[in-house]
Order: sequence, then C-alpha cells, then structure tokens
Amino acid sequence: MIRTVILGSSASMPSKEEFPSCVGIKHGGVYLFDACEGLQKQLMKFNLSFFQVKAIFITHLHADHFLGVFGLIQSLNLSGRRETLTIYSPKGGKRFFSSILTLKPLQSNFPVEIIEITQTKKPFYSNDLFTVTAFKVSHNTDAYGYVLETNPYRRFDMQKVEKMKIPRKRLSEIQENGSAEVNGKKITYLKLSYLAKGKKIVFTGDTKQSASIASKAKNADLLIHDSTFSESEKKIAREKFHCTATEAALNAKKSKSKKLVLTHFSNRYEDLSKLLEEAKKIFPETVLAREGLEILI
Repeated sequence: MIRTVILGSSASMPSKEEFPSCVGIKHGGVYLFDACEGLQKQLMKFNLSFFQVKAIFITHLHADHFLGVFGLIQSLNLSGRRETLTIYSPKGGKRFFSSILTLKPLQSNFPVEIIEITQTKKPFYSNDLFTVTAFKVSHNTDAYGYVLETNPYRRFDMQKVEKMKIPRKRLSEIQENGSAEVNGKKITYLKLSYLAKGKKIVFTGDTKQSASIASKAKNADLLIHDSTFSESEKKIAREKFHCTATEAALNAKKSKSKKLVLTHFSNRYEDLSKLLEEAKKIFPETVLAREGLEILI
C-alpha cells in the first residue's frame, strides 16, 4: 500500500490555509516531490517522519518548489541524521544546492548528494519497491514531471481461494510462509496467487498543456496535475506556463487515469469549487489537493 499525502497545494505564494505545492509519499521510506516552505513541520503534522526522508525529487528551480530543503536539513542536523539524503534536480541544481550548503549556517552534518537529471527514457531512480522516471514538461524554466511505478506484486486469486475452499483466516499464513497444509493438502502461495501490475503515480509539477502529459500518465492510478487556473483564464495560463483545471481533466481522461488530484492553485481563487466543477464535468474521479489529503493506493 502506497500512502500519498498532500503537504501543500498553493501556487508560488502560500495562502492562509495552504503551503506551496508539495507531495509526500510513504512507501518503504518517505519520498518527497518538491519541497515547500515549512516542510519538516508539514511532515510532522501529517505523520510522515522527516527523519525517514530518503530522497527529494525537485521538479524545477523556482523557489516555492525547493525552499523547504534547507529547513529540513537543519532539522535533520539537530536530530542526528547520518544517512545520505539524495536530491534529484534539473540541470543547475547541483551547483545551486552545493553552493548554498557550503554556507556555514546551512551546512549539513550528514552527506547530501545532489544528482542532476540527464535522461528521461528510463528510470533514473530505483529501489526494491519502485522506480522513478522523469519527463520533460513545458514551463518557463527547465522542468520535469515524475512517474513513480511500483514493481509487479503478487495478489491472491480470490476465485481460486473460493473454489479450493481455503479459509480466509489462513491466507496470511500462506502468504508469510509460502505455503500451508489445508484440508490435508499442501497449498502454495504461488499456486493461489497471480502477478499483478504495479501501481503508477504521476506528478506533473508546473507545466502548461502538453501532449506528452497524457502519454506519460497512461493508465496511472493517480495523476497529480498542475491546475493553477480556471478555463476562463486559459490565456493567462498559457502566458504563465501553467494548466487549467479543464486541461488537467482532459489529460486524465485521455490517459485513462483512475484518479485525478488538482493542485498548485492560484491565490486569486478563494473558492476552488469552480476549478473542481469544471474538471469533474470531464473527469468525475477528480478531487482538490488540500493540505493533509491522504490517498492510499
């Protein structure tokens, strides 16, 4: 089960209710997509241990998407961190972050590795549970979206379970041990299960409408999409290299995503219901990113 938590959903300026756009994912460790101001506070507030943060994936080098890195590092210093923290960034990030972290008040007491993304055709990050791939998006600076895909995993075939009359209370035993004797027969987990396709989460970061988004989000379980403006401000959205809620919904529909989360809202909207309504007309499985929203996949 992947736990996805919205840590902030505002555009460049924080609002009274929301921190700038940022997403935390708990799957093994904690992984961050962008790093909003007050990051460590948000992690604590929503029960994501900042000490367990393994990597941060920065979409682009606009301040609202990386300012939280420095406060997080200071909190990790005070907490005795020794494990390496890895920061992935577009070109220019290594020089930028390294320069700032050489300043004495901001130095880390543990290794911080900054890796610039140089290719998008295959995963640039992988562990035992999932991979992360980047894709170029259309913003007014070098910017990426990210695709997190979990490895295939085994699931019980419940039709076989019923047909073989396996008591459900025995399933955890079969899964943990690989097999168990049931009704005088040895039943293996392999025989009673199938290999299911992994889960897929897509985070666009800041971007204007682009044909590549729907392609990269194909069959996503969760699409977290820039929705800075209403369709009525489509011209402004294009000028500022952002998407409208309608464009996000069209991408979700075209990609056959299962769920759409609208995020990165302009502060001009005190009432976000307008954005939600226009998206749901096209893609009903749409929700607004609100601080603390939690989605389990």
